[in-house]
Amino acid sequence: MSTTTIRLPEELKARVAAAAERAGTTSHSFILEAIAEKADQEERRGDFNEVAEARYAKIIASGKTIPWHEMRSYLEDRLAGKAATRPTARKLAR
Repeated sequence: MSTTTIRLPEELKARVAAAAERAGTTSHSFILEAIAEKADQEERRGDFNEVAEARYAKIIASGKTIPWHEMRSYLEDRLAGKAATRPTARKLAR
């Protein structure tokens, strides 16, 4: 395991120490967990953006989409446990 030095302002260091104590862990463990959570969050955000970009490219290429009011009705019916017919994508008038 490598070592990295970070300089924390005294106020932040005190906040981290207090939060770690409340969590029942050390400041070191608390900081490591916070860094891991932030890295995971950024990785998930990157994955989300990749999927969104791919889906948008597919919409642009095909010109087909589903109007929000149709999709919303479909999702509301599904959540309510009703039989719902999945809307189909189609080219929309501009």
